[in-house]
Amino acid sequence: METLYLEKTKSSPEVEFNPETGVLKISGQSYPENAFKFYEPLFDWIDDYIKVTDKEIQLCISLIYLNTSSIKCLMDIIYKFEQAAQSGKKIVINWHYKKNNRNILECGNEFKEDLEESIEFNLIEEI
Repeated sequence: METLYLEKTKSSPEVEFNPETGVLKISGQSYPENAFKFYEPLFDWIDDYIKVTDKEIQLCISLIYLNTSSIKCLMDIIYKFEQAAQSGKKIVINWHYKKNNRNILECGNEFKEDLEESIEFNLIEEI
């Protein structure tokens, strides 16, 4: 499988999904005009990767801003990983947030509360 890399723009995050390491990173800001169109290739890549990997998967999210439609897309991604964990895959989600960014922290807390215990979900404060 190929690495999925999307360069960040003013309104979309940098994406680096590395199948060799099992580390999937989303960072920056996420408020694309059409969030589903932006995230659709990520959904497809994740679906394919879950089918072929036996590695632990680490999803590292480090966003400073995201809009409502991006939140929905991230929920869909996290749901895919929750299903994978329920079928025996080892999944870790690391949600990074800046110390003074309460909105991102609250969003991470909401995701964490919605998940079952099959996924390790870490809230990581950055200075």
